[in-house]
Amino acid sequence: MEITRRNFCKLGVAATATALAPRLLAAAESASTNTHEGAMTFTLPALPYAENALEPYISAKTLSFHYGKHHQAYVTNLNNLVKDSDLAKLSLEDVIRKTAGDASKTGIFNNAAQVWNHTFYWHSMKPNGGGAPKGALAEKINKELGGFEGFKEAFKTAGATQFGSGWAWLVSDKGTLKVTKTPNADLPMVHGQTALLTMDVWEHAYYLDYQNRRPDYITTFLDKLVNWDFAEENLLKAAV
Repeated sequence: MEITRRNFCKLGVAATATALAPRLLAAAESASTNTHEGAMTFTLPALPYAENALEPYISAKTLSFHYGKHHQAYVTNLNNLVKDSDLAKLSLEDVIRKTAGDASKTGIFNNAAQVWNHTFYWHSMKPNGGGAPKGALAEKINKELGGFEGFKEAFKTAGATQFGSGWAWLVSDKGTLKVTKTPNADLPMVHGQTALLTMDVWEHAYYLDYQNRRPDYITTFLDKLVNWDFAEENLLKAAV
């Protein structure tokens, strides 16, 4: 089920991740759209926390550039690319699906996917995050990924071995958990998978804080930032 404009606009920035988990899930599904003269334009979704909320692990300076410059640029580029086209009337997810694999629409796909990926990434982290998952997600990780330590090793490897820019993911693939990685703007939905969690390994996600030490960033993401409440909500959604 795709997010509606009305539901998206109800999201608050300052509430806690646990209380907001179902709404955070909805927020990560799509960028907001606004009707204007019969067309729909995409807008930058609000961060689910203040720019300094992830310190000292991710600095406010990194978030200011990453969210305010990079994420905003993808939104702006997408609006420019779909202006006055039928794609401007579609949801973000439909734009992604319709342009995936179409060489003539690579620019549109890349920007639309990066809007989605970054929104999902913000919600994959939370202040005072990290640690091990609980509940149904923990049970599936134990059963299908060799336990939490097995998951951590697979996730670290996916992030560290993604050459150049890209993403590490925990996904549900036809009901089975998998750890995957994608280059550039690629994302699970175009491969028939449901994203549960992601980590951005483009350099702009971590370079100001960790320089070339991507493994340190990955370890910190898992130990201090990962939002297991959000991943659990995505798992429950995938099972519906």
